[in-house]
Amino acid sequence: MKLGVYGGSYNPPHLGHLHAAIAAARYLRLDRLILVPAGIPPHKQLSENAPDAEQRAEMTRYMAEQAALETGIPVEVSRMEIERGGKSYTADTLRELRQDYPDDELWLLMGTDMFLTFQNWRRPEEILQYAGLCAFGRSEKDAEELFAAQRDFLAQRFSGARIATMVLPNLIEVSSTELRDALPKGEGGKYLAPQVYGYILREHLYGTNLDLKRLTVEQLRPVALSYLKAKRVRHVLGVEEEAVRLAERYGADVQRARVAALLHDCTKRLDMDAQLALCGKYHIELDELEARALKLLHAKTGAALARDVFGADDEICSAILWHTTGRVDMTLLEKVIYLADYIEPSRDFDGVDALRAAVYRDIDEGLELGLRMSIEELAERGEPAHHNTREAYDYIYKKLHGGT
Repeated sequence: MKLGVYGGSYNPPHLGHLHAAIAAARYLRLDRLILVPAGIPPHKQLSENAPDAEQRAEMTRYMAEQAALETGIPVEVSRMEIERGGKSYTADTLRELRQDYPDDELWLLMGTDMFLTFQNWRRPEEILQYAGLCAFGRSEKDAEELFAAQRDFLAQRFSGARIATMVLPNLIEVSSTELRDALPKGEGGKYLAPQVYGYILREHLYGTNLDLKRLTVEQLRPVALSYLKAKRVRHVLGVEEEAVRLAERYGADVQRARVAALLHDCTKRLDMDAQLALCGKYHIELDELEARALKLLHAKTGAALARDVFGADDEICSAILWHTTGRVDMTLLEKVIYLADYIEPSRDFDGVDALRAAVYRDIDEGLELGLRMSIEELAERGEPAHHNTREAYDYIYKKLHGGT
């Protein structure tokens, strides 16, 4: 198995790091990639107001999830340098990894500057016993001019060294120092993955100091995405897109529709223990089914968090609260979010086209069909529909068709 190791201070992890990791994983045909945030970088001084090691590790986790999504291989964040304490030397890290992966082919990933000064690192000969080097270049011409002499030099000085060099496609030039200086001014977000940028804003890192209860939609979007797993980002952005279309079609408040859509899954990634902890914190009462069905909890905890952290109003919180089960006599915004969640562009299941057509003919017709499909799907899986869903279906059916 080929295993890549990509270390750094990740202060913060930016798109240059992300794209380099993805490109190297593809170039080397890696089976696994490990990102290693440094505990104490040996070659640079972290500023006094820099995020702590835990925060840098958390930002790196967002990068790992995105890299895994784009490469299709496992990408993990190792805390070994943080937990080891002291200055983080690559030779020590690779020695530990060689013990953990004795039969794997290790590759150490690095940028141009690191590669060109590799002979000056601490114990370079030991590093090369454990791993090959893969360096990223800025352009075909510059890379080869710089790399050729260094490859020859290292090959002569360190017999048997495995060395690979590559050119990064669509290189994103980012200075971490300039990026850190830009962030307090409300700039630099374009050089960060949305989830990383959102985490920085909600944790007030690098001198950012936004009031989370007074965010514009443009500011809220990355913050909301920072609560998600990478694979769910596409869905939430799709719900926002669909909610805006439905709001415009049926006259709901577009701004509230955007906010509710962005926050509707803000606690979705939490496990049962974390969900129940939030229920306790926010004094959320659960019925028997909710207490054992994880998928039902995120609507309740999400609505509570939206109010507490982001100052969402009653209408928005109610739309989040009922987006999973529905309820009797739903408001227009509640219908918009429930249905946008159901039919957003990335949804692909039997009957979705018919549901979309019904929703855009008449929102109540679409709601009736969506609720019925949900009840039928649960029945096919042998799971009970929540009583709110059944009652919501009965209510809308009677409204449309009359009868008892």
